[in-house]
Amino acid sequence: MAVTPSPEEEAELESSKAPLLEHLVELRNRIIYSMIAFFIAFIACYAVAEPIYSFLTAPLAAALPAGRPMIYTALYEAFFTYVKVGMFGALCLAFPFMAWQLWMFIAPGLYRHERAAFIPFLLATPIMFIIGAAFVYYLILPFAIHFFLGFEQQGGEGRVPIELQARVGEYLSFVMTLIFAFGFCFELPVLLTLLGRVGIVTSQGLASARRYAIVGVVAIAAVVTPPDVFSQVSLSIPLIALYEISIWSVRLIERGRAKREAAEAQPPSNIQPT
Repeated sequence: MAVTPSPEEEAELESSKAPLLEHLVELRNRIIYSMIAFFIAFIACYAVAEPIYSFLTAPLAAALPAGRPMIYTALYEAFFTYVKVGMFGALCLAFPFMAWQLWMFIAPGLYRHERAAFIPFLLATPIMFIIGAAFVYYLILPFAIHFFLGFEQQGGEGRVPIELQARVGEYLSFVMTLIFAFGFCFELPVLLTLLGRVGIVTSQGLASARRYAIVGVVAIAAVVTPPDVFSQVSLSIPLIALYEISIWSVRLIERGRAKREAAEAQPPSNIQPT
């Protein structure tokens, strides 16, 4: 049930109205500010690209025998790898500012109670992204590396040895893809809870669509992860668990809403004190 805005909120929203051209100019300015922030963050991250590279390659370095190098096969590959590392760090570093610019553009078009309702979800968004990124980096990635290294083969009579010669660009693309895939997919509870808060979805509807959601989760995992079964399963299982958490989260919101509606519908007591 939608909350009826107060006259003060109506007046506040009315005062924020502006011609379309002014909104377009403001949107352009917000985009420019975001691009400047990303560029500054890129310069800063490119200056420290080597430590970021060492952080991203630490799981592989821990799994490989000491002294085994990574390779690059194109003359420009190492340079563009550091550029990608800088862009990866810049996106992570500048994202809060870019999200704030988007919020500053949208917020004037919302009522005060709507802005208050959105703030917890805005705070939860980066937290869930960090949880997803940490989950894949500290738990999934080491297992994935050991799994793939298990296909190495020692040479011998009648056997050709198989040894990993990891390319710098391919490995970092693999790691960054997994981090972004898990980070964004871990936003699922935030999105579904927000939709439940505004009444677009219900816990019963989510529960009844569970079978279709599982199929959708598997399809999403197949698209956003590298083309191997291990990565796809590693993302599908947490997403299914997050979907179940979303059902419970929406159910709690519905219970709280039902209690508030019951309290508002209860007639006030007319008993006078003696």
